[in-house]
Amino acid sequence: MKQTHTLFSALESKIQSYFNEQSTISKDKLVKCIVLDFPELKLSTINVYLSRLKKEGVIKNPARGIYALKEKKSYTPIIDGNLKRLFNKVKKDYPFADFCIWDTKWLNEFMRHQPFKFYTILELDKDVTESVFHALKEQGKQVYIEPDAETFNLYISNSEDVIILKHLISEAPLQEIDKITVPTLEKLLVDMTIDTKVYAAQQGEIKSIYLNMFEKYEVNKNKMKRYAYRRNREKEVEDLTNLTLAKIK
Repeated sequence: MKQTHTLFSALESKIQSYFNEQSTISKDKLVKCIVLDFPELKLSTINVYLSRLKKEGVIKNPARGIYALKEKKSYTPIIDGNLKRLFNKVKKDYPFADFCIWDTKWLNEFMRHQPFKFYTILELDKDVTESVFHALKEQGKQVYIEPDAETFNLYISNSEDVIILKHLISEAPLQEIDKITVPTLEKLLVDMTIDTKVYAAQQGEIKSIYLNMFEKYEVNKNKMKRYAYRRNREKEVEDLTNLTLAKIK
C-alpha cells in the first residue's frame, strides 16, 4: 500500500512535464510517457491513476482519448448594464420562460479583424418569442425574429442597437453569471458554425476563432458534440473541432 501511494505521488509530480508546453495530449502518448518513467506500472494501474488525477482536478478529459492540464480558465464574459436591464425586464414579464442573452461584441476578443456593428441576441422559448417581440417593438426597439439573409442586408447590417430574437434550442449549454443567463463558450462555437447569417462577420475567421477559444479557455468537446447533435450538425462541428485540437496538441 505504501509503495502504491509512493508511485502515485511520483506520477503526480511528473504529470505536468509530459505535456511539455502542449495544451493537450492524447491518452496513447501520455501512457507511453508514463511507461518510460514507470515501467513497473501495468496499464490497468495507469488507468486508475489517471482517473484519480482527474478526480483530484490535476488533469481533465475534454474529449475522448484526450487529456489536458487543469490550467485554463472558464469563459466569463463581461455583461454590461444594457444586457442586464433587458434580461431582467424579460425575466420579470416572463418568469417561467427559458431564455439567454448575449452580445456579438464578445467575439471580438477572438478576432483579428474587429467588426464595428454588434447585435444583442435574445434566445427564448418559441411560445413567448412573439410576445417579447411586440413588447420590445412598443418600446421603440429595433427587433427582428430569426432574420433571413435579405433582412440582414437591408435592415440590420448598417443599423445600431439591434436586438435579434432566436428560438432557444432545448438543452442548449447555458451558464449563469451575476444572475444573468448567458451562453457557454461551447454554445457560441456551435452556433457560430451553423448560424452563418448572425455570425456573418465571423465566417472568414472561424478557424482562427476556434483556435483562439480552445487555446485560451476551457472548452468541453463532449458538451459541444451533444449540442451540435441537437442541432443536427454534429459532423461539421466535430470536424472543425478535431482540426483545431490537432493544431494545439
